[in-house]
Amino acid sequence: MSLPVTTDIIHGDCREALRRFNGGTFDLIVTSPPYADQRNKTYGGIKPDEYAEWFLVRSEQFFRVLKPTGSFVLNIKEKAEKGERHVYVLELILALRKQGWLWTEEYIWHKRNCHPGKWPNRFRDSWERCLHFTKSRKFKMFQDAVMVPMGDWRFARLRNLSETDKRRDNSKVQSGFGKKIANWIGRDMAYPSNVLHFATECANKSHSATFPKALPEWFIKLFTAPGDWVLDPFTGSGTTNIAAWELGRNSVGIDTLAEYVALAKANLQERERTQNGSHHPNRINGIRHPEHSQFSPGKIGAAQKAAIAQAPIEEEPLFAQGKRAVHAA
Repeated sequence: MSLPVTTDIIHGDCREALRRFNGGTFDLIVTSPPYADQRNKTYGGIKPDEYAEWFLVRSEQFFRVLKPTGSFVLNIKEKAEKGERHVYVLELILALRKQGWLWTEEYIWHKRNCHPGKWPNRFRDSWERCLHFTKSRKFKMFQDAVMVPMGDWRFARLRNLSETDKRRDNSKVQSGFGKKIANWIGRDMAYPSNVLHFATECANKSHSATFPKALPEWFIKLFTAPGDWVLDPFTGSGTTNIAAWELGRNSVGIDTLAEYVALAKANLQERERTQNGSHHPNRINGIRHPEHSQFSPGKIGAAQKAAIAQAPIEEEPLFAQGKRAVHAA
């Protein structure tokens, strides 16, 4: 029997909030932090030349709380400045490697519904990076969980196989790669590439930079099992936490802005209400500040924000208490 799943939303800077968690708490960290010089009205903006330094003091905590077999997925995109791309993302990658992270893979999120456009020296962005970092070369990965249908093209392609198709055909450039087309016979599913085709959210859900739920959902399936723990240290409207909850994973979300913490709480509770009709076993039981329930999302003034920020934490997170969620095998 499945046991309840815990979702914990914390108001604060992840640099400080994560200190109360034991080392090796989380199986996956998946997040989209504030980009350099963007979302100035909400997150204040971080200068590109200062971005790596700003991020490293937080990723130090990410490294500590991530399990040795865990993964860290960072959704980020460099900006164009004065006619060229800024290199702050590349600088951050190199800095993270010096911090001890392994840059294991890079996934590309292709925004399927990106509308056409151009600038004098470039076209509109239709993709973003999803950088995959690990602490070890041996990490948890469930590749079968993200397999995709092969498509009807296979019927014509596999109908008449050549002799080459029936044996391993090695690369002509001696790369060491090869393929055997005959292995595809009888298969309905195939492994995906590292290019992910997801549409952007058409409604921003009262948040200045919402990514689609399908994005964290894909990585949660790939790198965690039911009952595992997921962290989004820049949770915003709670998209990652909702995806984790729906997939039966425990999660923690952290955000510096009180209105986004309240928004994430409201979104999570709304999702729980809509799921109740299907007898979903999960529950959301870790919202941090009781004051949040007094205010509706999007209607929080300065006084209310201050009250939320100053409110005492009612309880320590489950892992800080030494407790561990149990899940069905």
